[in-house]
Amino acid sequence: MAAALADFGLEAGDFSVELTGDLTHGDYATNAALVLAKKAGMKPRELAERIAAKLQTEGSKFFGKIEAAGAGFINFYLSPEFVAERVVEIALAGQADFGRGDSLKGKKVMVEYTDPNPFKEFHIGHLMNNAIGESISRLIEFQGAEVRRACYQGDVGLHVAKAVWGFQRTGDWLKAYPFGARAYAAEETAKKEIEAINVKIYSRADQSLNKIYDEGREWSLGEFEKIYARLGTKFDYYFFESEVGESGKKIVKQNTGTVFEISDGAVVFRAERFNPKLHTRVFITSLGLPTYEAKELGLHAVKAKTYPADLSVIVTAREQNAVFAVGLEALKHLNPDLVDKVRHLSHGMLRLPSGKMSSRTGDVITAESLINKVAGIVAEKIKDRDFPEKEKKNISEAVAVGAVKYSILRQAIGGDIEFDFNKSISFEGDSGPYLQYSCVRAMSVLKKTPTAGWGVKPPRTPAGRLERLLLRFPEVADRAASEYAPHRIASYLVTLAGAWNGFYAKNKIIGSPEESYRLALTGAVFTALKNGLFLLGIPAPERM
Repeated sequence: MAAALADFGLEAGDFSVELTGDLTHGDYATNAALVLAKKAGMKPRELAERIAAKLQTEGSKFFGKIEAAGAGFINFYLSPEFVAERVVEIALAGQADFGRGDSLKGKKVMVEYTDPNPFKEFHIGHLMNNAIGESISRLIEFQGAEVRRACYQGDVGLHVAKAVWGFQRTGDWLKAYPFGARAYAAEETAKKEIEAINVKIYSRADQSLNKIYDEGREWSLGEFEKIYARLGTKFDYYFFESEVGESGKKIVKQNTGTVFEISDGAVVFRAERFNPKLHTRVFITSLGLPTYEAKELGLHAVKAKTYPADLSVIVTAREQNAVFAVGLEALKHLNPDLVDKVRHLSHGMLRLPSGKMSSRTGDVITAESLINKVAGIVAEKIKDRDFPEKEKKNISEAVAVGAVKYSILRQAIGGDIEFDFNKSISFEGDSGPYLQYSCVRAMSVLKKTPTAGWGVKPPRTPAGRLERLLLRFPEVADRAASEYAPHRIASYLVTLAGAWNGFYAKNKIIGSPEESYRLALTGAVFTALKNGLFLLGIPAPERM
């Protein structure tokens, strides 16, 4: 194709070739004729027809038909023979390789996500962040990059002091933070006591306080690990505010008078000097304590030293946008090479019909409670299935995690989401369980026959929509990784599952004249569905 277009004066970088939005318009489309027509002062449609005719005449084992379309696009239709051959190749190759790419091969990437604060509960906001960050990590890894997962946690700060003060009075870490937070807001005496504790935690000067703090931190981090295991996440690095605070403070002090300035005893960064859309933020308080912003500078430096990555992806909630905008502006003037490697992604809020939550008041919807509730609903739904009780429990857990994660990942990451319990657990339509069930259905067919005879006989019927959709998976996965867009995988899988279930309903597989090919097709669909679920961080149970 490139050689043919070169005859018309075009090089590969001049034009684009993309998947069509509608398979009735072919499998791929290019704007090459539109680009060339603009350069040469020619009519795009006429030029598209000439190029299409030339390409069609030269022939290709990949394309059965090439034609001009619209104002000057060129559409390419994959040949049925090529599609059938590729389907068999995918089926026989197995799960591991299909869809994997090399667009990021050789790159080192660190993805920081989840970031719950010890001493506070792991709520549904952390669950949302974890689902997005884990999926992005897998997408990038799937394209050949070396990925390291990182979690940054606020184990010092005023919230910790509130929790420690609260624990001293309640003896219950689950109640400690909201108790302390309410007292801090309502009582002047409590406020002063908590602020004093905050200073002591930083200095580690009070042994009895250190003991309470250390026990609470260890308990909290242990609880987080249980949730990570349920969600299928394993971090490579854990960074803590207590470890990067002094580093950040040192960076700010070293650059005070140039990047930073003193104001009312505090050290600030006046970001509006460089960007009128930004504002001033404090980096070191008048008490000499580093703020979140200063700690973030220390974190950037520690991360770069720990794992020198080509790309550092950070996933946070939307509320952090202003903080990161100012912080990255400061980093630009401190280390421009490092800031160029940082990619900040922010997501919206996850809400339940009951409304917004507040960790300060104790009105928190925990990730654990949400998963447990969904698992309970699923367990009730499958209670009459003839499965062992342990297997039912495992299925309920897998389906619950899939339901919650899919609800988060099915749309672009910037928007808010209201979790719909009924829709999320539906075994039909746009849901995680629907994808899991489609995968199980394909697996159940494959279990009935050995792979030896797959694809031995070519199909008698031309390649249909299902096969052509199937072959799109690698390009969808590549685009999802480059755009940090798990929703593209989710959307693709729902479309593929719909086509597969339609095929399954209308066509006999085992015992049909085309059994050999249809088994290969089933195997290839199973591979795509399972790999796609993996990219979303959704488990694929063997039975449902």
